[in-house]
Amino acid sequence: MTIEELLNVFNLIKIILIILSAFIVSKTIEKLFIKPLEKRIGKKNVTVPLKRATSLIIYIIAFLLILLVLGISITAAVASLGVGAIVIGFGLKDIISNWVAGVIIIAEKIYRIDDVIRIGNITGVVRDISFRSTKLKTYDRNEVIVPNSMFLTEKVINLTGGKNETVSSVSFLIDYTSELNKAKKIIEDILKKNENVIIDEKKKREIRFIIRSKEWSTEIETLFWVNDPKNEEFIKSKITESIKKRFQEEDILPPIPAFLRGDYIKSKI
Repeated sequence: MTIEELLNVFNLIKIILIILSAFIVSKTIEKLFIKPLEKRIGKKNVTVPLKRATSLIIYIIAFLLILLVLGISITAAVASLGVGAIVIGFGLKDIISNWVAGVIIIAEKIYRIDDVIRIGNITGVVRDISFRSTKLKTYDRNEVIVPNSMFLTEKVINLTGGKNETVSSVSFLIDYTSELNKAKKIIEDILKKNENVIIDEKKKREIRFIIRSKEWSTEIETLFWVNDPKNEEFIKSKITESIKKRFQEEDILPPIPAFLRGDYIKSKI
C-alpha cells in the first residue's frame, strides 16, 4: 500500500471519527439538557426546535472539520456561512428573540400553565407555553397568542404566583351624604357569603377598604382574595350586582349633585 493510499485511509478514519463524535455530542446534549427540559415542561414538541438547532450547529462544525481533513480551504466556506448567517439572522431575528425569551420563561419558571398573568394591557389564563409563544385565554374567552419576545420588553405580572388564588377588587362611588360605615358593612357581608372569596387571617387573606373623597361622592375600593382566578371577572360581576342591589334596598345613594338631591329623594318616596 502506497503512502498516498495510507493517507487516504487515515483521512477516511478521521472523517468517520468526526461524524461519530458529532453524533455522540448531539445525543449527549440531548440527554443532559434537552431531555430534562422536556420532563420539566411535560411536553416533547416544545423542545423540538431547540433540538434541531443544536444538531444543526454541531453537524455544521463537523462538516467544516471534514473539509479541513480533505485539504479543502474552509475560508471561503466560513465566509459564505458568515454572510449567510447575517442574512438569515436578520430574517430570523424575531424567531430567535422568541426562542431566547422562551428559554428564560421556562428555565426561570416566570409563570406556568393555569397561572393568570398580565402583560401590557392583556390579562389571561396561561393555556400553553412554547419556545416561540405563549397562549393566553382572556376573560372574554378569546385565545391570544403572545410572542415570547414581548415578555422581554413588557412588564409581566403573575397574578396567581403558581397558586390557585389571586387578589381582586371592586370599586363603588356613593353619595358623600350616605353612611360610609353602613356601605362598608354591606360590602363585607356580601363578600363573606360568597363561596369564591377567601377569608383567612392567618394567611393574611382579609377584606380591606381604601376610601377616597371626591366631588359629590366617596369612592370605596375593596380588596379581597378569590379562589378561582380564571373566572375572576365573573366573580366580580356577581359581587358587584349583589352589592348594588343591597345599596338600593338600604338607600345608599349614588353620587348626586346637591341641587338634584332633593328631587332624587322625592322620586324614591
